[in-house]
Amino acid sequence: MNRLLFAIYLVSLVWSQQSLLGQQDQRPRARDLGIQVGIFPHGPLNAITDVVGVKVGQVTVADGSRLNTGVTAIYPHNGSIYHDRVPAALHVGNGYGKLLGVTQIRELGELETPILLTCTLCVWQVADATVAWLLEQPGMENVRSLNAVVGETNDGGLNDIRSRPIEPDHVREALTTAKSGPVEEGSVGAGRGTRAFGWKGGIGTSSRVLPESLGGFTIGALVQSNFGGILTIDGAPVGQELERYSFRETLDPESDPQTELGGWESSDEGQGSIMIVIATDAPLSPLKLERLARRAIMGLSRTGSFAGNGSGDYVIAFSTSKEVRRPLNQTRLQLDEISNDQMSALFQSVVEATEEAIYNSILKATTVSGMGRTADAIDLTALKKVLQKFNVIPQ
Repeated sequence: MNRLLFAIYLVSLVWSQQSLLGQQDQRPRARDLGIQVGIFPHGPLNAITDVVGVKVGQVTVADGSRLNTGVTAIYPHNGSIYHDRVPAALHVGNGYGKLLGVTQIRELGELETPILLTCTLCVWQVADATVAWLLEQPGMENVRSLNAVVGETNDGGLNDIRSRPIEPDHVREALTTAKSGPVEEGSVGAGRGTRAFGWKGGIGTSSRVLPESLGGFTIGALVQSNFGGILTIDGAPVGQELERYSFRETLDPESDPQTELGGWESSDEGQGSIMIVIATDAPLSPLKLERLARRAIMGLSRTGSFAGNGSGDYVIAFSTSKEVRRPLNQTRLQLDEISNDQMSALFQSVVEATEEAIYNSILKATTVSGMGRTADAIDLTALKKVLQKFNVIPQ
């Protein structure tokens, strides 16, 4: 009988996820609404997977009432990352978070595992399952140390986070199904239970491709948005116009957050977090990748975030270029990186890609209910009116 109930439960989870993906396919990305972010063109997919070799895998864990969470995995390339490591760097905008693997990235300047994203109290299960799976892979028989990199945001408003619902099979599925090509956005994977600017947040991605005269490099961003502030889209004060923004309850005592925010106590005064993953094929050293990661925070700020006290704002950046790879056990490295003078266009690109990825995470997200609360998807009709009012999109 228990097996039957468990089978029914799994079927309900699958049905819920398929229904969710259908809803998200109907919602637009920023470009679909006419929002043009920045000056540089995007790649064919306008996703982090425009950087050749990068793969993304996602598993959504949702039961329609209590569980709203998941796992998102990002691979820098198709091979063994442990044996063919990539340079990487980390920037912390505000360090209120539980990101694992930080010190080794900063000390060695490289990644040796995929990057995984999940919910706050599931970080350790995801790290354990990742290490277990990697140790099973061919060529890993003698490995005695692994630096799993697992980032998080807190989805406890919509998810029974105390139950720590991520299981090893969820992690393995995210790792084994990772692929290039289009990336699912919105209320999926690690973004299933997240909330941004008072609306439903989630997973979002975008890319930029530089002209050949500026190197021809590609930059991709993927975000897990779960933070607050005053939503601003291409300069338009969307949060203020739609009367949903941090500190509104203080500034407007007559507002009723319980009614207006679907059971949420307040607009959170900018609390929450965001994980930002940056990939590029530009041959960059860890030092230059750290410079790049710092600029991603500028893209975050353009959307209206002010990195509140309880906001964990992290950027991990890596290069996929074979010119700067770090093969295991190679005693001398011959690296061919670009100069500092070539970095400015990359800086502009990462600001643009990060900003647009955040917009996509909100626009593609569907309404999600759980734990007695509802995070509603942003109203597209109302949003269009604001964007037209401020000449962001045509009338």
